[in-house]
Amino acid sequence: MNKTELIETVATRSNTTKAETTAMLNGLIEVIQENMANGDSVQLIGFGTFSVTERAGREGRNPATGKSMMIPAKKVVKFKPGKTLSDAADKPAPASKSSKAKKTVKKK
Repeated sequence: MNKTELIETVATRSNTTKAETTAMLNGLIEVIQENMANGDSVQLIGFGTFSVTERAGREGRNPATGKSMMIPAKKVVKFKPGKTLSDAADKPAPASKSSKAKKTVKKK
């Protein structure tokens, strides 16, 4: 599912227009980005937690030359899924009519 499909689905379920849903989704993304830029985490109970952590600098190798180089420290985004999201992802997907295997009968 991409952003356009998400907007269409949420608009249908919430009985709002695509424009209203797009504005709300973009606003949500902006708020999450702003909080993370400030070093704060964003926790959505049941969905998960977005956080920023510091990755230490380390020595690496240039794959093209094999030469040793320093990789600088940087901040990275982490996401830890909540229990509800993890449980939903663990459920088997319902089989669609087109994906059911056709049974073949062997004649003796």
